[in-house]
Amino acid sequence: MFNSRRVSVVMPAYNEEAVIDTILAQVAQLPQVDEIIVVDDGSTDRTAEKVNAHPNARLIQHPYNIGNGAAVKSGIRAATGDIILLMDCDGQHPPGDIPNLLQHMERYDMVVGARSAGTRSGWQRDLANRLFNAYASYIVGYPVPDLTSGFRAIKADVARSFVYLLPNGYSYPTTLTIALFRAGYAVKYQPFASPARVGQSKVRPLRDGLRFLLTLTRLATLFVPLKVFLPISLLFLLSGGTYTLGRLALHNRFSGFGGLIVSVGVFIFMLGLISEQIALLRYINSDR
Repeated sequence: MFNSRRVSVVMPAYNEEAVIDTILAQVAQLPQVDEIIVVDDGSTDRTAEKVNAHPNARLIQHPYNIGNGAAVKSGIRAATGDIILLMDCDGQHPPGDIPNLLQHMERYDMVVGARSAGTRSGWQRDLANRLFNAYASYIVGYPVPDLTSGFRAIKADVARSFVYLLPNGYSYPTTLTIALFRAGYAVKYQPFASPARVGQSKVRPLRDGLRFLLTLTRLATLFVPLKVFLPISLLFLLSGGTYTLGRLALHNRFSGFGGLIVSVGVFIFMLGLISEQIALLRYINSDR
C-alpha cells in the first residue's frame, strides 16, 4: 500500500537563501513526507547555513556549481525513501500540492506536476514550452502537457535505473520524461498553479533552449531513431524525386544532382533502420 511507503523530498538549491526557510517549514509539516534532502549546488550565499539550521532537513553540498541536474542526481542517490519527490525550492512548486502528486503513486510510476494555463511567465518561454511539448509528444506518442516541469514524484527504483542518463544541466526533466515513456512506465500529469518564483531565474532562454532542443533530438535518436531519420529521409526522397522527374518531363534528361539527393535519402533511411535495431538490442539487454 502507498501509506506504508517512505517518501523522500529532494530539492536542488543554488543561492536560495531568500525562500529556503519558508519552503522547508512547509514541506516538514506534511505528514506524507519522511525525509527532506537539500542538495546545495555550490551556493555562494547563506543557503547551506539555513538548511543546516533546519532540524528536519539533510544537507548535501557540492564543492562548486555543477548544475541543477547534477544536484538532482546526488539527491536521488542519497534518498532512502521508496518514492522520491523532486521539487525546486524557489517558490514555484507549492509544497501544498505534494499530496496531490503522491495520491496517484499507487497506480503510476511517475506523477508530474503540470503547470496550469494561468501560470505567469513570459511569452517567449510559453512559446518555447509549447514547441518542446509538441516535439516531445511526437517522440513518445503520448500527449506531454509540461515537458520541463521539475515538480514530480517517481518510484525510487525507477529513478535510480535512469539516473545515469540524466544530464547535469536543467534538461534533466526532459530526459526523465522521455526515458520513462519509451521504457513503458506509467506516467500521469497532475495540474497545479505555479506562483511566481522568488529571486531571479537561473535559466538562460537562448542557451538553455538550444540545449533542450539538442537533448530532445539526442533522446529521440537514442530511443526512437526512425522518428528523427524517417522525416529527414522523406524530405530528401521527395525533393530529389520531384526534381529528377521534373527534369525528365521537361528536358528528357536524367538529373545526376536529383539522383544524388535520392541516394542521400535512401542512405539516411537505412541509417535509421540500423539505429532502430541498436535501440531494440539496448532494450533487450536492459530487460535482462
